[in-house]
Amino acid sequence: MTLSVRIIPCLDVTDGRVVKGVNFTNLVDAGDPVEMASLYDIEGADELTFLDISASSSGRETTLDIVRKTAEQVFIPLTVGGGIRSVSDVDKLLRAGADKVSINTSAIARPDLIAEIADRFGSQVLVLSVDARRARTESGFEVTTHGGRESSGIDALSWVEKACELGAGEILLNSMDADGTRAGYDIGMINAVRSVAKVPLIASGGAGALSDFAAALDAGADALLAASVFHFGTHRIGDVKAYLSKHNYSVRNVVAT
Repeated sequence: MTLSVRIIPCLDVTDGRVVKGVNFTNLVDAGDPVEMASLYDIEGADELTFLDISASSSGRETTLDIVRKTAEQVFIPLTVGGGIRSVSDVDKLLRAGADKVSINTSAIARPDLIAEIADRFGSQVLVLSVDARRARTESGFEVTTHGGRESSGIDALSWVEKACELGAGEILLNSMDADGTRAGYDIGMINAVRSVAKVPLIASGGAGALSDFAAALDAGADALLAASVFHFGTHRIGDVKAYLSKHNYSVRNVVAT
């Protein structure tokens, strides 16, 4: 049985607003997160991802409030990331209405956090976000932290393998080189990570043309995350699903646009 491809809009949230830039710089306001989440739900998104890219202590409360308001209005899985450092943080987000959490920097700082979250809540709750870029590591890809601003020196493939062993339920692979460029997903990176990832792989970074979504799936992605092409109206979710369906990929809720 072939699982349906998931199309996931990503809302990068800072100070209670959705923003989007290129390579995490030159951020532009893209709208109200609750309103946008509701619209994407109506348009047929399979899931939603919120990333609190400021992730300050005050931002955590902002995120909880946004999660609560969004959970009241949408009925698709909601993943929340940014500033999660403990099992207690995960508990708060799940109680606020999140279905899954995404961790990155905190997991690199303390890998045991992956096992702690998986043991407490189940692997299905845990998405490991991997912000990777090309570098002189064994695989040619390294993991970055703090929203792509800092180099970890850790080989991306080795990290994905370790995280899967510790209990990560999904890998969200974001190409820092391609992020926001709309020049296409990083096919080489997706191929490389797919070869070691034993869990579902979400591709992120670089979506532009409709054919880019198909190319990422062919490279081994199970789900496709995108931001700017949806936020600024380049494509609607229905356009992507109709294109994929026409090209014989299994998708849910195809709506004529």
